[in-house]
This record gives sequence, structure tokens and C-alpha cells, in this order.
Amino acid sequence: MSLNEIWEAASAHPFSPVVPKDNQFSVGFSLLLIAFFLSGLFGLNRSFLSIASLGVPASLALGFGAVYMIFGTMADGEPIFSAVSSNAHHLYILLQCIGFAPQATVQITPDGLRVSVEEGRVVQGLAFLDKALFTSYTFNHLTETNNGNGGSGDNDDSSESTYYPHFVISLSALLETLKIFGTNDSSGTNKAAALNPAASSAFTTPTLLLDRSCTLQYFQYGSPLSITLTEVGVKTICELTTYEPDGGELDIPLQRDAIIMKIIMRSAWLHNAITELDATDPTILKVSASATKAPFFSLSASGGPFSESVVEFSIDQQQKNQTGAQQQSQAYHKVLADDGTSRSRARRAKLAPTVTETFLISPPSSIGSRIVQDYRFPLIRKAAQAMAVANKVSIRGDRQGVLSLQFMIELDERNKPSRENTSTSSGNVTFVDFRFVPLLDENNEAEVEPTDGEEEFDE
Repeated sequence: MSLNEIWEAASAHPFSPVVPKDNQFSVGFSLLLIAFFLSGLFGLNRSFLSIASLGVPASLALGFGAVYMIFGTMADGEPIFSAVSSNAHHLYILLQCIGFAPQATVQITPDGLRVSVEEGRVVQGLAFLDKALFTSYTFNHLTETNNGNGGSGDNDDSSESTYYPHFVISLSALLETLKIFGTNDSSGTNKAAALNPAASSAFTTPTLLLDRSCTLQYFQYGSPLSITLTEVGVKTICELTTYEPDGGELDIPLQRDAIIMKIIMRSAWLHNAITELDATDPTILKVSASATKAPFFSLSASGGPFSESVVEFSIDQQQKNQTGAQQQSQAYHKVLADDGTSRSRARRAKLAPTVTETFLISPPSSIGSRIVQDYRFPLIRKAAQAMAVANKVSIRGDRQGVLSLQFMIELDERNKPSRENTSTSSGNVTFVDFRFVPLLDENNEAEVEPTDGEEEFDE
């Protein structure tokens, strides 16, 4: 029997319980009443004949009644969270970007699922599965009543606060579940379809994706996360055990009001640079940025068996608005180009893409005009998957040296991420954020470069 025949046979004979879920509680309650009644009659007339006529039926009624009541009680409550996605591959792509850790913390919010992973408190990956990725998204808010102790008289005695459930699951098991129907197979069949678009069968990727859905459900506090995958009549149900998160799990703080570096560029440029540096097997990545001195933005790798390697991005100065007196610490706006001179950039403006869209550098006066920070290269390497599939990346750094790589991933209606220009595509835009803790400077000295004798841009 072929696989297609098995699918058709399974869809023709769906499983349905003898007692519907809506009636299980009432049937179980009735069986318990019958069991108590028969037990009373058996107690009044105890004989060998009454064992077969009253005792055995009472035992069966008691057992089945208890089971039906238990399942009926579980079926009555609505799940806290329920979502249906028509494309499980989108979920797989986003979760694979942060798949460097075996476990992940999931938080359910009205706007989507917040999935975060961390390793050693020095690197954190966060993927937000927006509700727009799902065709159906239902979240029943949980409210907690907090009694006001020691509050002012104007406040009420009790207040209700919204509780967003969060739990820990196995991320590796979740990824294996999402690709159980081959959701990551998008190479061979797509190439065949491109060569012969008219050729199609029941096993080509476009045909198999017509009747595929992924349902996520979380019924109550402490219950497993239920994942139901349906494809051409075949239904697979997987329940992932949920665990209590550690009380000390906190996000790596990024001081948004103290951002001293913000660079927005195509993710492909950053991915190519990290790939080139990774060839030397380094251990330390140094990020250097300056708004007034060359190199304006560079990445250097060191600590490996080979010599130090550096990737520098050239930059051209944009025209500044004449706004009068400006503060010395004001950020300068620059644009990086893939060549070295402004003249070459002006001639190739229509041929070569701009490396960065935003270049804001505003270092504090205590460290001079250049921002230099070191990070562990193996930690940066964990974001390589997100670099490969993202359209753009926002590189941010605060005064404490925390590095944030926020990737914008656009998913089109097909079974793959879109690397095209976001202004012309119509897919769903999702963000994946990585945060890295810097390495401590052993010398504990800020790098201040002298300004005498060095070229600077005209103010």
C-alpha cells in the first residue's frame, strides 16, 4: 500500500470517541449514581448471585464514571492559549535563529509569543512570534488579585493585574516537531518546479502545503504545550512538557536611554564580514566605530591560531543641516559605502548598494571620539543563522558595552524568508534580537585617541 493510499484511508475513517466530549461529564456523573445505587442494593442482599448481578456492574459503573468525569472536567475548560498557523515553516525559521540552546522560555502575550534563550548569562536570543503569523490567535487573559497592604486610602483594597503565563520547554524537541512533515525541505522540489512549472504531483511541495496547519494550545497552568500538525488528513499531536522557569532568569539589560552607537545596515554585509573573520578561528571580536576618524566602522578578530584579521567599512559624510551651534556630543550621521572614496561612491550611486542606512555615533566625552569594545567571537557566531536569513540588522551599543543585534526578517507567502527589498514585498515582518555582554578590559583604561595631527570631517 502506497503512502498516498494510507493517507486517504486515514482521512476516510477519522477517530471519534464513543461518548462526545461535551457529554462525558454528565455520562460519568450518571454512571457514578448508578454505581452507588447498585452498591447499596448489593450491601442489602449479599450473595454469590448478587455479585454477578449487582457487584460487577457497580464496579464497572464506578470505574467508567470516574474516568468520564475526569476527562469531562478537563474538556470543559477553555485553553488559556490557542493559535493556528497555516505555515509551520515560518515558525521553524524564526525559532531556528535562536536554536543555539536546548531549552527556551516561552511567554504568552496578547500580541504574540515571546521565545527567549540564554547561555551563561552572557548571550541572549529573543524571537517574537507575532500574532500576525497565525491565522487564528486566542489568548484568554488570566487576572491575579493583589490585596492592597499598606496602600493609601484612595486606592481600592484589591486590584487585578494581568498575568502572562511563561514556562520553559525543550527548544530542540519543538524544532524537531515543527519539521516532522519536512517543513525544511525547500530545495529539491523547488528546483524541479522551476525547471518544469507544469509538472506537479501529490508529493510536490506546493501540493503538500495546501492542506497543512499547525495548532498550538496551552490549556492551563502546568499543562504541557500541545502541538497538532495536520497534513492531508494525517494528524500528529505532540505534547511538550513545560517546566517552571528559574526565578533568576532576567533579560540582559540594554539601556535604551544611553545608546551611544546605532547602525542599521543590510544583514548580508554583516554576515559576510563575520564569515570572513570566522575563517581564522578567532576568540575575540573587536567592534570599533567613530564618527570623525577612519576607520569609521570596523570589525577585527584576534586570539586564534592565525594573525589578526580586520574588516573595515568605508564611509562618506552626508550633508549636515545648518542648525547653528551644536553640542559636542551630538551624533554624526554617516553613510557607509562598499568602496573607499566619496568620488567613487558618487559615480556608483546607482550601481552599488549603500552599506548602512543609519550611522549614529555619540560616544561619551570620557572615552574620546572612538567606541571600542570586545566580545567573545563564539557568542557572536551563535547569531549567524539569523544573519543569513534576515533582511536588515540594527547594531546598537550602550554605555555599559552591551551589544544588541536586532534582525528584521521578512517572511513571504512562500515557504522561505524573503531577502528582497522590504518596500516591494508583502510578507510578514518579524524581529529577532540578540544581546551580548562585553568582555572586561583588563587594563580598565578607556581608549582615548589623540586629535592632534589627524584628519577630521569639517564641522
